[in-house]
Amino acid sequence: RFLEYSTGECYFFNGTERVRFLDRYFHNQEEFVRFDSDVGEYRAVTELGRPDAEYWNSQKDLLERRRAEVDTYCRHNYGVVESFTVQRR
Repeated sequence: RFLEYSTGECYFFNGTERVRFLDRYFHNQEEFVRFDSDVGEYRAVTELGRPDAEYWNSQKDLLERRRAEVDTYCRHNYGVVESFTVQRR
């Protein structure tokens, strides 16, 4: 039995002035590959992630979509989460 899952994470600095998006993949609670918008491509975290990173990095349309998620996913949803997080500090 095993558990495999992924997370899409947005990190905001000074509102939406600087945004970082992470697309992280886990196998049995161990991260094995991630996309980091600061890097602009997938990187293997362990050897298990190397084939996925190589394949996904060869898919130019996929990389373009991931790079755009800083705007289409993170900045787009900032107003929704901002009222629950930033304003409650």
